[in-house]
Amino acid sequence: MKKLSHSLLLPFSLVYGTILCLRNKLYDIGIIHTTAFDFPVIVVGNLNLGGVGKTPHVEYLIRLLKNNFKVATLSRGYKRKTIGFLLSDSNSTANDIGDEPLQYKKKFNTIPVAVDEKRARGIQLLKEKHPELNIIILDDAYQHRAVKAGINILITDYNNLYVNDLVLPAGRLREWQSGSNRADIIIVSKSPSNLSLAERTKTIKSLNPKPHQSVYFSYLKYGPFSAGNTIAKELNTPLNNNTSILLITGIANPQPLLIYLKTHFKTIQHIPYKDHHEFIQNDITHIKNEFRQLNGNKIIVTTEKDLMRLSLPQILIAFEGIPLFYLPIEVDFHGDDKENFDKQIMQYVTKKTSIIN
Repeated sequence: MKKLSHSLLLPFSLVYGTILCLRNKLYDIGIIHTTAFDFPVIVVGNLNLGGVGKTPHVEYLIRLLKNNFKVATLSRGYKRKTIGFLLSDSNSTANDIGDEPLQYKKKFNTIPVAVDEKRARGIQLLKEKHPELNIIILDDAYQHRAVKAGINILITDYNNLYVNDLVLPAGRLREWQSGSNRADIIIVSKSPSNLSLAERTKTIKSLNPKPHQSVYFSYLKYGPFSAGNTIAKELNTPLNNNTSILLITGIANPQPLLIYLKTHFKTIQHIPYKDHHEFIQNDITHIKNEFRQLNGNKIIVTTEKDLMRLSLPQILIAFEGIPLFYLPIEVDFHGDDKENFDKQIMQYVTKKTSIIN
């Protein structure tokens, strides 16, 4: 049935992909204007729809750069309730700027975090408000070609490489696989923590990178449970493998998290929602009902990104009396990839900023 569905949708993918290909060609030959900037602009994005781990990779870049450079992030602000340019502050919510930018702001409150659906305008306004900035990271902007980036970072999921997918609607690619040619760096995310040389070689062969492209492999690292509300902070009962977990996710691919939790806890009830899900009162009622049915020592666990939407005052108050935790994640690189990736990024930004100065 799935193959039949793909076959029926292929003509639509051909039309959609051709339109995108024409658009990219117009950018390539200069008919559609691209804005270049005289300071480092790093784009992080993907070809597949969602779920490749862009957010922890952006956070990795922030950690790498923030101590030596003046860094800011600029995102579209997916599913926010506002429009135009908006610079976040301590009162910003997910409704104002979107869940991922809010996560950056809460984690790195000393750096400017802005949203604008028009990236070139957003960069200009960021520089006007913060002239000291010398690096801007564009989150989820690989297809936003109105800005000419200094480095394009393309992320692909180890278990769902873009070379094995089709263009929308038959598949989940935003554009043809040839769009990967624009990347300077390809990161294979969510790879096994014990990745073998044979697996690495096979994946690189599948990707068939161009001579100008570097390929790095990253993997997820989960941090300790962190309190998401007051009762979680005050919880005295230790968490162990007998603790019952109600997992709430609104992300594209919750499977790695679910697998991780199953290795540490016996009882896990999972309520999945679609990516960037906007929680409403009916959702909260359902969650609370499911929580009541769990036995013994029990908590609710969610992702850091989902917590941004669950932290809206009208939502968070509904969890009074229920311990709400989130599980933070970071990415790291295998072997020499970490040193080589860091070096490539630092060389680019150092050279670019020294030319400006």
